[in-house]
Amino acid sequence: MEKHFKAPKTYRYEIQELEQEHLVIALHGYGQLAKFFLRKFQGLESVCRVLAPEGPHRFYLQGSSGRVGASWMTKEARELDIQDNLVWLNALLTELQKCYSPKKITLLGFSQGAATAARWYQQNPIAFDQLILWAAVFPPDIDAGTFPNGKPLHFVLGTEDEYYQGEAAV
Repeated sequence: MEKHFKAPKTYRYEIQELEQEHLVIALHGYGQLAKFFLRKFQGLESVCRVLAPEGPHRFYLQGSSGRVGASWMTKEARELDIQDNLVWLNALLTELQKCYSPKKITLLGFSQGAATAARWYQQNPIAFDQLILWAAVFPPDIDAGTFPNGKPLHFVLGTEDEYYQGEAAV
């Protein structure tokens, strides 16, 4: 019989240490690490500070050694991971608001991180000024109609994306 219990866990994130009032929280894709994902945002320092939380599940990308990546969830115990992600991301957000007092917060999710971003935005929409989902399919278990009106919601897809299926992807 499967059972569960909760215990503390230490989570990791990377942040650009620049003084900007606009904070972009960027959730990486499957198999990425926050420190490398953050590098993709170099050049934005003059307009925003970017923070990249790291998916809590780290693993070897090939076999049992070598490069490490992280993920937000898998199909195994998926609902528990989704809830745990929301709890720790909300705790991180509270800490960020205390430490940095951002005037504007953009939530960006890339690939697998977009599903986590969409769920976080749905659960706590008042915290964010806009949501950007990049190279991702909108999570089918979420009703986009539950998102607040009047806040920007952006979808970014590339025609060369291996998962892009034309209009069916939107």
